[in-house]
Amino acid sequence: MAEQTQYEELARQLSAFGAVKRDMTRILPHDCPGGSAAVLTLLGRHGDMRMSRLAELLAVDMSVTSRHVTHVADRGWIERSPDPADKRSRILHLTAAGKEQLGELSRRSSQLLAERLSDWSDDEVGLLIQLMARLRESFGDCRSTLRPPHPYSTEADDVVGPPVPTTRTPA
Repeated sequence: MAEQTQYEELARQLSAFGAVKRDMTRILPHDCPGGSAAVLTLLGRHGDMRMSRLAELLAVDMSVTSRHVTHVADRGWIERSPDPADKRSRILHLTAAGKEQLGELSRRSSQLLAERLSDWSDDEVGLLIQLMARLRESFGDCRSTLRPPHPYSTEADDVVGPPVPTTRTPA
């Protein structure tokens, strides 16, 4: 087990990770702010889902989720269809234009990472991916015991795509 000083340094490094996230947010297209990119990314990763599930995955309030969904729907990137199981609810799904926008987000993210990590070896990038996935898994295990999976999503986060940007609007 790691020593306390190692955990303290890890906490400092994770706090400083905000600079990386800010750079990732700066590359977003002008008409696709962080919240919109997060909606597209999550729908791309998890597939069709209800807005309540999206709010849960975004970890924001339903009103914030609703604003993000309206933004992407107004641009034609998603459609809202009646839920066959509950006509009061809507199922969100990506349109062809949304998939295209998601592809653009992925290209921009990949390009930025390739530029910033150009002096890293393939092995170092692979190790970073492995360790970050393991870190996320360690935290994800706690989360999965708190709630059952939603029928319109999967718990698989291993789909390749751009990182989910954080939203600046508080929950």
